[in-house]
Amino acid sequence: MPLSMRKKVFITAAITGSGSSQDRSALVPRSPQQIAEAALDAARAGAAVVHCHVRDPDTGAPSRKSEYYREVTDRIRASDIDVVLNLTAGMGGDMVFGAPSAPLPLNEAATDMASAEERVAHIEECLPEICTLDCGTMNFAEADYVMTNTPGMLREMAGMMERLGVRPEIEAFDTGHLWFAKQLVEEGIIKDPVMVQLCMGIPWGAPDDLNTFMAMVNNIPQSWVYSGFSIGRNQMAYVAASVLAGGNVRVGLEDNLWLEKGVLATNAQLVAKATDIVTKMGVSLMSPDEVRAELQLVKRMPA
Repeated sequence: MPLSMRKKVFITAAITGSGSSQDRSALVPRSPQQIAEAALDAARAGAAVVHCHVRDPDTGAPSRKSEYYREVTDRIRASDIDVVLNLTAGMGGDMVFGAPSAPLPLNEAATDMASAEERVAHIEECLPEICTLDCGTMNFAEADYVMTNTPGMLREMAGMMERLGVRPEIEAFDTGHLWFAKQLVEEGIIKDPVMVQLCMGIPWGAPDDLNTFMAMVNNIPQSWVYSGFSIGRNQMAYVAASVLAGGNVRVGLEDNLWLEKGVLATNAQLVAKATDIVTKMGVSLMSPDEVRAELQLVKRMPA
């Protein structure tokens, strides 16, 4: 894939995520109302796409309750702000082993392994334009936690997304994930136009050094549309890196809590900072309708 910038890029705002960040910043939205308001603020700041998880409103713990997703999407759709809806479908693939001396049985309190139907239930309920597909299994930073997405599970989930008319956003955390994404496309399970997100610097997937990033970029087929991001202090550097490498942009509190050293951020502030970087590079921002046209997205109202 040639190293050439797009004339226009879109920004995705990843609003809240599913990690423990709610305990490290009071600015991480928890309730459906807070998540929807943060998403709309991010759209006002320049994000064409908002990527949403949901949380328990009281504890802030990650959740996959369909009623929370429905409230978030209904609130966003009822506003006068246009934005492309992107919901996670990554929940329900969490396997936590016991201690190394006794890995089985699994830690049942921390493990959340759901069927493909359960993992996509809120997508069928809410009908966003995009939903994510974490395209592989991976060790995360936690000692005994494995993000678990088998080839069979991914084939089933991707097929369900396509049948619902929702565009899968392939989440590639490592090179093998990108390899399997190509297999899903070759098998005709994921249709054109193909959308992929390069998730860099997340322990213990692909590190976010530029050699690794460009190895990932160079393995993306020419016709695919991609974005790239990194986490923490490298989030804004990756705004520039992704644009330079011909990609689109993702920022937000899912990936980074800080606006600058010692200053906690809101999603809108992170989007505004990314917008400034992109436009100073001589690149324009895409509108939601331009994103829909490029990715052949269908904006619908669920029943």
